[in-house]
Amino acid sequence: MSQIVFHAAATRGHANHGWLNAHHSFSFAGYYDPSRIHFGVLRVLNDDEIAGGGGFGMHPHDNMEIITIPIEGDLEHKDNMGNVGVIRAGDVQVMSAGTGVLHSEYNKHSDQMVRLLQIWLFPDKKNHTPRYQQISLKLEDRVNRLQQIVSPNENDEGAWIHQDAWFSIGRFDEGQTFDYAFKKDGNGAYLFLLEGSLEVNGNVMNRRDGLGIWDTASFSLKVLSPSTELLIMDIPMH
Repeated sequence: MSQIVFHAAATRGHANHGWLNAHHSFSFAGYYDPSRIHFGVLRVLNDDEIAGGGGFGMHPHDNMEIITIPIEGDLEHKDNMGNVGVIRAGDVQVMSAGTGVLHSEYNKHSDQMVRLLQIWLFPDKKNHTPRYQQISLKLEDRVNRLQQIVSPNENDEGAWIHQDAWFSIGRFDEGQTFDYAFKKDGNGAYLFLLEGSLEVNGNVMNRRDGLGIWDTASFSLKVLSPSTELLIMDIPMH
């Protein structure tokens, strides 16, 4: 029988630093909840707003797969591997920190907000060679269907990471129903609702709610409101 954990949007950790307004689905920085350290290999899900001109200076990471999904605005990235780029809505950025990497992220503009999701997964093993990837996808390809944005396979749709994880985003009309089957036996899924409302195996989700489901091969979804946008992270539980 499937197991479910539900994280209402209002129960997330919150920190407003002025230049950064951040909501944490899992324990991060000053927010600590022993019941919300991680979900399977999903360690961090931060829903960030970066004010004009704000950003994170050069800082280190290691042994983490870091996925950045811009929602609005332009985010400029630089790292010690020589990568410089700007990511915006429709793009996906992956950084495998591996043995160690330094990077910075800044709002490219002084008069616009940047909104993004930053997600960290534990890798399939430690000390991979650090790597960076940035891709652009067509937003129209996620209308009333799931568009794969991350996978473990270099030749598949989307970016690739060092983990048996598949991320998909869809934007659905009210009344749409569909089933989701896991990509790998033993995986679970963490759903994050960007906009709208939907029902997952009888559980209603609203904007910015999170829901984890596991110990099942599939689950059913019903879209309850127009322009509902959903991120599904299909990930190992161990």
